[in-house]
Amino acid sequence: MRAFLLALVLLVAWQAYAKLGGIDDFLLPAPTEIATAMFDDAGLLWSDFQVTAAEVLLGILVAIFLGVACALSIHLSQTLRQTVYPLLIASQTIPIVIIAPLLVAWLGYDLAPKLAIIALVCFFPVTVTALDGLRSVDPEVRKLMRTLDASRLEVLRRVELPWALPAIFSGARIAVTVAVIAAVLAEQAGSSRGLGHLILQAIPQFETARAYAAVVILAAFAVVLFSLLTAAERLALPWAHRSQVEGERS
Repeated sequence: MRAFLLALVLLVAWQAYAKLGGIDDFLLPAPTEIATAMFDDAGLLWSDFQVTAAEVLLGILVAIFLGVACALSIHLSQTLRQTVYPLLIASQTIPIVIIAPLLVAWLGYDLAPKLAIIALVCFFPVTVTALDGLRSVDPEVRKLMRTLDASRLEVLRRVELPWALPAIFSGARIAVTVAVIAAVLAEQAGSSRGLGHLILQAIPQFETARAYAAVVILAAFAVVLFSLLTAAERLALPWAHRSQVEGERS
């Protein structure tokens, strides 16, 4: 309720500033104009949203699969931990806007470069959080498994992976919030469809309200994905949610 009231206050302030502040509609359309654009261009926005949504969902799935696989490899191998992990961190300093045109040139203008760009952006938070989760196992639990003659893979399967699942969900939630940004960058680097392409085309055509409407749809989509992942975590890992609530109460 408080979040809704805050959002309402911000919308009212935005509306007042856009109408009374003397700023050009091309630079900052009012919320009412954005709502009108969403209604008038509903067909176009929906068509492009379907393209972007498919790219985001597939890109997130690829990022989660590769991120968890990379985290497991680094966790199990001291050599990879010392060689690959520093390079993985350094790779995040490279702006994606530089890599995006190269991926389009290499992979073409179809789905492949979009998935690659989204997966690259989402890969790092999934990998880091999964790796932290695997490392955070209580040492006493590992010691207990060794006393039971459990193999390294048994410890991974029975203890470390379940222990890391809340962290993996956290990484996935971070990933969905940046996936829509990556999708826009990917489509603007080379695409003929999608909300990113629509935004790129709308600005030069002085259809700023349409561009903002596309941004609102992307933001709402990210919030929905975030909420669905949170609900899925509570259903799949009720023990983790109960531990978190108990920790907040204490």
